[in-house]
Amino acid sequence: MTKNKYKNKHDGQGSLPEKPVKKSSFIKETLKVFVLALAIAIVLKLFIVDSRVVPTSSMYPTIEEQDRIVLNKLAYLGDSTPQRGDIVVFNPPEELNSPYDLVKRVIGLPGETLEVKDGAVYIDGQALVEDYIFEAPNYTYGPVTIPEDCYFMMGDNRNHSLDSHYWQDPFVHEDEIKGKVVFRYWPLSSLGVLE
Repeated sequence: MTKNKYKNKHDGQGSLPEKPVKKSSFIKETLKVFVLALAIAIVLKLFIVDSRVVPTSSMYPTIEEQDRIVLNKLAYLGDSTPQRGDIVVFNPPEELNSPYDLVKRVIGLPGETLEVKDGAVYIDGQALVEDYIFEAPNYTYGPVTIPEDCYFMMGDNRNHSLDSHYWQDPFVHEDEIKGKVVFRYWPLSSLGVLE
């Protein structure tokens, strides 16, 4: 009697050896994984998150020029609306003739009256406490009342920011906001959540 050279250790029954994986099968599987990953990345970028390189120092010291940031495009879905202090990305006003989206902080909310005087921002007559700004504003502005569904945006580097106080139409409509800035991924030394 001859021994079966393909004997299975587990069941004691003879079986055939496993077939080697073909190179073409490996390439197909790798390609499937790559296509799936690409599709997920596209969906994420189109609908959920996006990134930007900050082209100016208008948000210094919170965000520096050339920092890389991530924005959450779903932050203001449903009943969620921008809150004072949120850092957001939005379309630039036409008068700036800029190819770059802007990154600023939400300061004035719909229906509020905003004024800049005596080195502070006043909302409905009350001075804001802003520990995130680089220096106090050295200009006066307003008072202006912010329309419904609109926001007043300012940079943290108040005296070097082309923000709402500078534009002919100072208000950013909610539809123009592309998302809330949530994270800085570059430089690595400053990696982390942004508020």
